[in-house]
Amino acid sequence: MDGQPIPVIIDCDTGVDDALALLFAVRHPGLDLRAVTCVAGNTDVDGVVRNTLTVLEQAGAPDIPVARGAERPLIEPARSARHVHGSDGMGDLGLPAPTRRPADVDAVTLMRREILASPRPVTLVPTAPLTNIALLLRTHPEVTRNIERIVFMGGAVTTGNATPVAEFNVWHDPEAAAILLSAGVPLTMYGLDVFMRVVVPATDVHRMRGSGEPGTRLAGELLAHRPTTQGGAPEAEEAGGLGDAGAVCAVADPAGLTTRPLPVEVSLAPGPGRGQTIVDRRPRPGESEIHEGIREQPLVDVALEVDVDRYVKLYLDTVER
Repeated sequence: MDGQPIPVIIDCDTGVDDALALLFAVRHPGLDLRAVTCVAGNTDVDGVVRNTLTVLEQAGAPDIPVARGAERPLIEPARSARHVHGSDGMGDLGLPAPTRRPADVDAVTLMRREILASPRPVTLVPTAPLTNIALLLRTHPEVTRNIERIVFMGGAVTTGNATPVAEFNVWHDPEAAAILLSAGVPLTMYGLDVFMRVVVPATDVHRMRGSGEPGTRLAGELLAHRPTTQGGAPEAEEAGGLGDAGAVCAVADPAGLTTRPLPVEVSLAPGPGRGQTIVDRRPRPGESEIHEGIREQPLVDVALEVDVDRYVKLYLDTVER
């Protein structure tokens, strides 16, 4: 890169860890957060808009446009994750209502505008169900000429969380994820395999919660709402997973991620496999391909390993700047 910040658009369902991602994005000098678009997922889309505006305000962010997007998946009804993120989607921290207002355009219009207006190709970072992204790609396919890469938090190589095999963001709107995979732009899948591993130690979380700076303190409170251990002393429970924020760390510092280009498809059939990201790690074709012919699948840079210490340090150095 030439030292210029990377233009980034985050598409999110703010949520606790989406909020952690936003706090990082607005504070990292190598990222230029051009817009934030909101979609139903962790909570309803109006709650997502409210939470996003609140986080940007608490972070002291510049006046970044925020737009409301899809209120439900392409086909399925909306299904929230309030049991994880609290009734307000933000850990029920009792944060003040934002004074900022959303943009007067919808999410797809805002993304198209910002992508086509950017002097250099934009990196899209969806940390949510992919409904807005699918609508953008189908409505305005011309945007792909000015998209550098899409780094999406979604999918899993091994174990799911919404089902035994499906990760929440993909499971919430599998058709949208399938559209993303056929986008024809470089894709990085930051899935559960690395998502679950990046954990901020309790001592760091405890320090952040005591900070006098509102954004740092909010990050600490959010991390404490994502405990990775239960029981024992209260401070031992404070260690918290970065979750979605790891995908934004991967944009700022891709060398912390080990990826392999692998064929990926999404299971769209009804039943227990719906929403699974099927990642083909075989070294050679199998009997299915030999007998039925090879089906061309898009190659995705699938994250298989992550340098945990590197991303934890990057996150803390950035948010506590």
